[in-house]
Amino acid sequence: MTGTRSTRWPQGRYSALALLRGALGGHRHWGRAWRAAEPRPSYDVVIIGGGAHGLATAYYLASQHGIRNVAVVEKGWIGGGNTGRNTTIVRSNYRQAPLQRLLEHSLKLWEGLSDELNYNVMFSPRGALFLGHSDADMTRLAERGDSLRAMGIDAELMDVDAVRRLVPLLDFSPHARWPIQGGMIQHRGGTARHDAVAWGYARAADNLGVDVIENCEVTGFVREGDRVTGIATTRGTIAAGKVAICVAGNSGHVAGLAGLRLPIESHTLQAYVTEPVKPMIDTVIMSQSLHCYISQSDKGGIVAGGDPDGFPSYAQRGQPVRLEDAIAQAIALVPALSRLRMVRCWSGVTDMSFDGSPIIGDLPLRNLHINGGWCYGGFKATPGSGHLYAHHLATGQPHPIAAPFDLARFAQGRTIDEAGVGPMPQHR
Repeated sequence: MTGTRSTRWPQGRYSALALLRGALGGHRHWGRAWRAAEPRPSYDVVIIGGGAHGLATAYYLASQHGIRNVAVVEKGWIGGGNTGRNTTIVRSNYRQAPLQRLLEHSLKLWEGLSDELNYNVMFSPRGALFLGHSDADMTRLAERGDSLRAMGIDAELMDVDAVRRLVPLLDFSPHARWPIQGGMIQHRGGTARHDAVAWGYARAADNLGVDVIENCEVTGFVREGDRVTGIATTRGTIAAGKVAICVAGNSGHVAGLAGLRLPIESHTLQAYVTEPVKPMIDTVIMSQSLHCYISQSDKGGIVAGGDPDGFPSYAQRGQPVRLEDAIAQAIALVPALSRLRMVRCWSGVTDMSFDGSPIIGDLPLRNLHINGGWCYGGFKATPGSGHLYAHHLATGQPHPIAAPFDLARFAQGRTIDEAGVGPMPQHR
């Protein structure tokens, strides 16, 4: 996807006319989606991490705040980290009000993202269904639904007959391992194409003048006392007015290069996909009691995942027993999956914060900032995370939606709910 742009046909907007013109010309005119930028001596902002969150931050810095002297440095290739290793679920149906505000802000950005980036991120609002397996489950789902609707976020409680009509392949038998009593659905939730999100943001940021620099690993920080003035990389030293860490499961490692220790542990999280089949699951299936999530990709494969490994690790491979548990839970919910063959499995490294919520804001060193601790929920937050982080980097002040998620809460013993939450803000 990277390289020097074609000199025969400068990159413009993708359109039906451009596709027709390309077809008539044998598709030989297409330029690269973004440049293979070389690092320059200095930038106003350097973002460490070329995943979707880092690229989204760069895009919004350029498009919303006019800050275009920006570099995104990635140790590998764009989309090669957690962005390309997740199960692509998008939703905002959380229980806590600060997370509702953040994820709803993100979901509204998802809804117009393909048009804004001029790149099809394949957002599919097919619905996100949580199953209830007991009276206690249904009570918790009803409480969550009430809190969502009080914030103006869609949620619908469903009885067992409504769930059966929506997903008839679920196990509704009297002797089911996990009997189904109902569920709660957010119809606006769904999935998006993970690598397309990274490519779309990279292309859009590049078009605005941002340097996307691949194969550039950060090896240290340049400091003057308690102030960070740049980064040391495998491709030389780069000076920066501000340095923004945005590296998901490597947050602890990168912060450690600056002598900092974060309230984050990195754990391996696995997922898998089956052989492609005809459409059989029309929505995203999750469970109130099980950490199991199932959806069907546009290619027809059934994508599913489960719990992370129970110990810290930076390895992009997980324990077989965790994968077996995830498969067993999926088959218990949808017995027809037992007939399918697994094509492949993979692992990502999740940045698990100690309170299960993200960290967006300043670090103890001046000019050094962090966006991490997203646990399992990083992909769904991509547009909102980048938008809020860009606001913080551009203005020096936290966005009201992001204010509860500062690093200081851990030293203060404060929960995200104690920061105070007002009504849901209007979308820009």
